[in-house]
Amino acid sequence: MKRHGQLMAAIAEPANLRLAFWNAAKSNRAKADRRVFQENRDENLTCLRAELLSGTVAVGDYHTFTIYDPKERTICAASFRERVLHHALMNVCEPILERAAIFDSYACRKGKGQQAAVQRAVSYARKNGWFLKMDIRKYFDSIDHAVLQQLLKRKVKDPALLEVFDRILATYETAPGRGLPIGNLTSQHFANHYLAPLDRFIKETLGCRCYVRYMDDFVVWGESAAALREVWRRVETFLAEELKLELKPNVMLSRTGRGMAFLGYRVFPDRLRLGRRSKRRFQRKFRAYEREWVAGAWTALHLQQRMTALIAFTLPSQSRGFRHTIMQRFGAEANGR
Repeated sequence: MKRHGQLMAAIAEPANLRLAFWNAAKSNRAKADRRVFQENRDENLTCLRAELLSGTVAVGDYHTFTIYDPKERTICAASFRERVLHHALMNVCEPILERAAIFDSYACRKGKGQQAAVQRAVSYARKNGWFLKMDIRKYFDSIDHAVLQQLLKRKVKDPALLEVFDRILATYETAPGRGLPIGNLTSQHFANHYLAPLDRFIKETLGCRCYVRYMDDFVVWGESAAALREVWRRVETFLAEELKLELKPNVMLSRTGRGMAFLGYRVFPDRLRLGRRSKRRFQRKFRAYEREWVAGAWTALHLQQRMTALIAFTLPSQSRGFRHTIMQRFGAEANGR
């Protein structure tokens, strides 16, 4: 197992910090915060570089708010300056964490993503008669800082970088020594890496060939319900003993032909459909977008951009009739426009 050292110098390189700035600037969040930073960009990046090299970089400047889509979650949005820092860290560290990932881990990875995970699930459903679907109870809130620190130390031996990681972890707790703030780039990568040992356990120790994970949602396929029950038991034990996590009680063990709810879709061996929650979400957002346009709050271009993204999620599934119905009932003509 190779450990990587002398990473802080690469993170603090002016070229990496400029790249981190542009990556952070792509987001639409905190436009005013971004403009203030950009007005003195070179000076701010020089200051950030000096703080990284001296070990005095500030962390924990979060704006906290709650969203309800699709469920209630508390979001900790870092300031623009701190998002630049997170991008600078991950520009260098993401390839290192990537080497610990298996092929069928799909969250927070270039060339992967939600759609690839769903298509892989369909392919495995075609080959197997049974599936076992699991996810973690209060995942981000339950991540143990000490366990994560040890996992990071297995990949990184630069003490200055590990110190920054420790300080970032210390900015947020849901219980003593537990929890990652949802909404931060570092949290996404830390959370995905945290379950890399589970991936290896399922694939290598248990020998499960058909397996997909997207963050804390994961599925194992097989031909025997009894064999998958044993996988369930051993995964539950591994999570508790090695990662200090618990499965949600809604574990599902069923035949693939009955369909499986996964990442907003319903996966069958021969087709993909929209899940019930995704249908409700599509209708709610479609109507809200139309209202914004009819009220004059959005331009036609802005409406088109938002609708394109909304419709794109439905396209891989058999949902043409559903989309047509919603558009007929709630489109601009129905609103008198």
